[in-house]
Amino acid sequence: MALPGRSYDILIERGLLARAGERCRAALPRCRKLFVVTDTNVAPLYGGRVEESLAGAGFQVRVSAVPAGERSKCPEQLARLWEEMLDFGLTRTDAVAALGGGVVGDLAGFAAATVLRGVDFVQLPTTLLSQVDSSVGGKVAVDLRAGKNLAGAFWQPRLVLMDPDALDTLPDAVFADGMAEVVKYGCIQDAAFFDFLAARPSRAALMGDIEHILYTCCDIKRRVVEQDERDTGARMLLNFGHTLGHAYELAGRYETWTHGQAVAAGMVLAARLGVRLGVTPAEAPEQLAAVLSALCLPTRIDCTAGDYAAAIGRDKKGAGEDISVILLEELGRAVPHKMSKAELLALLEELA
Repeated sequence: MALPGRSYDILIERGLLARAGERCRAALPRCRKLFVVTDTNVAPLYGGRVEESLAGAGFQVRVSAVPAGERSKCPEQLARLWEEMLDFGLTRTDAVAALGGGVVGDLAGFAAATVLRGVDFVQLPTTLLSQVDSSVGGKVAVDLRAGKNLAGAFWQPRLVLMDPDALDTLPDAVFADGMAEVVKYGCIQDAAFFDFLAARPSRAALMGDIEHILYTCCDIKRRVVEQDERDTGARMLLNFGHTLGHAYELAGRYETWTHGQAVAAGMVLAARLGVRLGVTPAEAPEQLAAVLSALCLPTRIDCTAGDYAAAIGRDKKGAGEDISVILLEELGRAVPHKMSKAELLALLEELA
């Protein structure tokens, strides 16, 4: 990732978690203490391996596991991590590591961005969703009662280490969850990649080309973030399906629908919305739904007008009474479409 003064490597390599120590030492030469945030699912699988590797590279290590799940991405867990970091004796030349999925990465990254007014951190993503999306780009946040990711920062990691072998331990549902974000990249910027995914409608087929998939997704996100780090222009395209997806997550109180499931249904509805507005080709929603269905992802989720209104009202792409909705001009090319929030809500009610 080439950002002025904040450039970092994104490494994709099998077995990389066992060699995390040497990679982190090269990226963090002044660091003495490394505070590792993980969760209760990942800790038994990879916590010991990573701790041993980091200690072998000369780091003093403390591992802290939060309960697995979206509920841990909250101010209460953030405050607990701050206190543990200070109890560990963390200084501004030390660092934080995020070992886990998107929840852990967002939480640990926000803790790193704010403790002692900011310390370095590294991403060690272990889920498909975090490897292709949330570990890259520097968005870190916690959820509030009012909605998802409403308290956060832009805080770029010093290093991202992706080990495709970690995906072998994912349940099928969690793997499918990440595939929603993978499909999104094909939708917004790479039609050939969308066709590539459509030709591989199984986990086994996808894993046979997983390095290519990870590289393609990260390369698309890298190029977008380098162009618009602060999410004011081109980076908005990465939120295709997310405005509506956040409504589904809110409707399910962050328990019924996972992020990937919500985004999958959100992308299909956004495609239908684009057709209704004359932006998206008529066949695109069906083509998109077919790929997502093959991956066992939902293509429709029922949602109340109140939940749509709540999510749209808090959407970070909104400005006053208007909002930029990400639509498809075709599969492989997305554009922002500015409209009033009232018009969007009326159209969603019509499409329900």
